[in-house]
Amino acid sequence: MPECELLKKCAFFNDQLANMPGHAELFKDLYCRRDNKICARYMIAEKLGRESIPKDLFPNHVEMAKEIITYLSSKQKSH
Repeated sequence: MPECELLKKCAFFNDQLANMPGHAELFKDLYCRRDNKICARYMIAEKLGRESIPKDLFPNHVEMAKEIITYLSSKQKSH
């Protein structure tokens, strides 16, 4: 599988884990190089756009991502 197209500009890896390269590489290997469809950050970007991703959202926070998608989608529909 090709590397996730969002990786190079991903605020999580460039800001939140910049000082934790070992952890960053583990997350990148699992979520960015193997299957970005299971990444919470990618899920939000795909449905709502990158601007809707909380900067501190970890790739494994899938349930939180689903809640954010549901909440923001319902807000957008009400406008």
